[in-house]
Amino acid sequence: MKKILIINGHPDAESFNYGLSEAYKRGAAQSDAEIREINIRELDFNPNLLFGYRKRTELEPDLLEAQDKLKWADHLVWIYPVWWGSVPAMMKGFLDRVLLPGFAFTKRENSLWWDKCFTGKTARIICTMDQPTWYYRWVYGSPSHNAMKKVTMHYIGVKKVRITAIGPIRLSKEEFRTKWLKKVEKLGQMTK
Repeated sequence: MKKILIINGHPDAESFNYGLSEAYKRGAAQSDAEIREINIRELDFNPNLLFGYRKRTELEPDLLEAQDKLKWADHLVWIYPVWWGSVPAMMKGFLDRVLLPGFAFTKRENSLWWDKCFTGKTARIICTMDQPTWYYRWVYGSPSHNAMKKVTMHYIGVKKVRITAIGPIRLSKEEFRTKWLKKVEKLGQMTK
């Protein structure tokens, strides 16, 4: 049975991103997957990595639980809006605080290289934006896609990462959003 963790990085519980999370969860439940969730907005933590990597900041209980869920999962589903070509601030803080050396990767002594702790896991990124997805890709070079897929997921060992970009959301009609909710539910069904 596939173990799926859905991580929602939108700070607004009434956002379309929460609808996408629910749609993916419905689909995954139909595939008999075991599902857990992290809604970053509900976590109690300081998003700042106060001392960088020079000195360890103790993890809050919510972040320790998040790390347990991340270890447990076979498949990570990241759902978030693209803001200013990146992820929301609290999601960036979550990544900074949770994907730490010794947990997500291990630095090799006297070397620039590292060992990846999340090998064997897969990921799906579902992100929304207020511009056409082709424009984001061709004009801006998909900075958040590159950051999440290559710089973050690949860095910690998640090699198979698929991206579903949805946009433009702003000014979209209900028919457009309903179509995407159905597509995302089908993505959840395909995680066998």
